[in-house]
Amino acid sequence: MQRQLGYIYTNGPKEFGNFHLVPDWTSLRLMSWQNNAATVMCDVYDDKENDHVLVPYAPHSILRKQIEAASKPPYKVLTVSELEYYMYENSYRDARAENYEKLKLKTLGDYHRSYHLLQTASEEKYNEAFRYHLKASGIPVENSKREAGIGQHELNIKFSDVLSMADQLGVSVTFMAKPFIDTAGSGCHIHLSMANASGGKKAFTADSNSTDSNDKCSPLFKYFLAGWLKYAPDVTAPTNLAWSYDNRMTAFRIVGKGQSTRIECRLPGADCNTYLAFAVSLASGLRGIADQLEPPPIFEGDIDQTKELPQAPRTLKEAIHAFENSTFVREVFGEDVVNHYLNFYRQEQAACETSVTDWERHRYFEQI
Repeated sequence: MQRQLGYIYTNGPKEFGNFHLVPDWTSLRLMSWQNNAATVMCDVYDDKENDHVLVPYAPHSILRKQIEAASKPPYKVLTVSELEYYMYENSYRDARAENYEKLKLKTLGDYHRSYHLLQTASEEKYNEAFRYHLKASGIPVENSKREAGIGQHELNIKFSDVLSMADQLGVSVTFMAKPFIDTAGSGCHIHLSMANASGGKKAFTADSNSTDSNDKCSPLFKYFLAGWLKYAPDVTAPTNLAWSYDNRMTAFRIVGKGQSTRIECRLPGADCNTYLAFAVSLASGLRGIADQLEPPPIFEGDIDQTKELPQAPRTLKEAIHAFENSTFVREVFGEDVVNHYLNFYRQEQAACETSVTDWERHRYFEQI
């Protein structure tokens, strides 16, 4: 077992102790692509001295805490994600042998095919297998489609594990947010709305008696959106902090109308931990509701030509600094949780800074 430095459960008084995994039976799913196999998510409990204490750092536990907080007003939170990924004709073993070099990886597709009729002929056999096995495993699939990048796809589901199926098909799938600098990034866009727990009526919808034609959404919606916008720089690194109606270039996009009104957050990458992404989204919005925050004016125009939007962290180092100094994050998640993830990201930053990149070799190997 490899020792991990800086974590309370692998160093100090709790070093490599025993844990209890308590199944969340609502998450039990058949793994239809494997014989006699199923998967279930678990809550992690510390078994030291038989006190059976919930481990606060586990993403599943962090999200559960925020769901409980959302139920107190009381509201039911409704979420779904859009997961993007790249597919390559190389197997994982072949890709690893080629050192994941772009020129040696063959994308599943030769040109941009988003909404292209030929997509189904050349790539449907893979996505069809993904959809079939996910549905057979009790996981609701809305659809799949090609995305902007060459070889990039999107599968709209609530929960997925397509890696095992990709192995069987002889292709490789990557959920890296940016596998190569000159290709479109892959996201895990979050759609979120809230409903009254008692009657089920959506809480983001404006009062039907409102006479203001511009007032499409409820005050609760605006508070939630404002909180999400305000605290986004503390937990992520967006390229812009703006919101708009049906504008895919803004960080937050308002889609649907009436009872289908929802917020689409386009910030998370495909490599995000969805439990943590959902948890911080909920926490930010709930703080906005509690403080009755007002969102900035709706953005209109070409966002790429706008220089007046609030700035967000531009590097991992800046993002770590913002996370570490966020009063909001420490109040919501607690000192222990914050320090746990700070340690993780500092180690990631150190590993990055001590690596020799392809860019450095291409630039300096011969010319310096």
